[in-house]
Amino acid sequence: MRGYEGVLVERRMGELAGRLRGPARLKADLLTEARHALLDAVEAYREAGLSPVEAERRAVAEFGSPAHLVPGYQAELAAGALRGLALRALTVAVVLMAGGDLTWRGSSWSDGPRPPEGYLLLSASLNGIWALVAGLAVAGLLLGFLAARYASSRLNRLTVAVGYGLTGVLAGGALAGTALFGWSVGLWDAALTWPPMIIGAVLVGASWFALARAARCWLSAAY
Repeated sequence: MRGYEGVLVERRMGELAGRLRGPARLKADLLTEARHALLDAVEAYREAGLSPVEAERRAVAEFGSPAHLVPGYQAELAAGALRGLALRALTVAVVLMAGGDLTWRGSSWSDGPRPPEGYLLLSASLNGIWALVAGLAVAGLLLGFLAARYASSRLNRLTVAVGYGLTGVLAGGALAGTALFGWSVGLWDAALTWPPMIIGAVLVGASWFALARAARCWLSAAY
């Protein structure tokens, strides 16, 4: 573009970018779409006979102020962030529920004395936690999809509530899982050298890192 052309457009895009929070790729896509829409409006006004400066000024004014635009864009970013968190949470929950017991199968201590009742209760509670995570993740995926398609304040509030619930249950699962792992090592020293246990711990650690990043992204977008 020549000279002053695009200055107001880029200034408005900079204002939006500075106030929006959420998944980087989705944010970039939204800003690109907004920029193209503004430039198309500028071009239409110029073809109608307005000067470049007036065409750009009018297009930017009609596009709306950041205060008017940010809530809608931010709701879409929050919905996208929740979809990302829910998809990761659902994947991890299904894998852990399906393969969690494999880390113990065939171990040297599996035929030994029965673990304390508290240990068994904690282990059983983890299964319940992951089942709840899976349920909330499915709800989050559905609501995130609907919130991105339909502008509804009630739907947005429900989406945020499910997102906070999912994040809270994940935090509880992390604490319970860490406690169970520490308790297991305390009961059976051989657990630290049991290959399936080591592999499982590495995979779970990587999964929690990915979940923590996704949860942080969602909390930032929803705040």
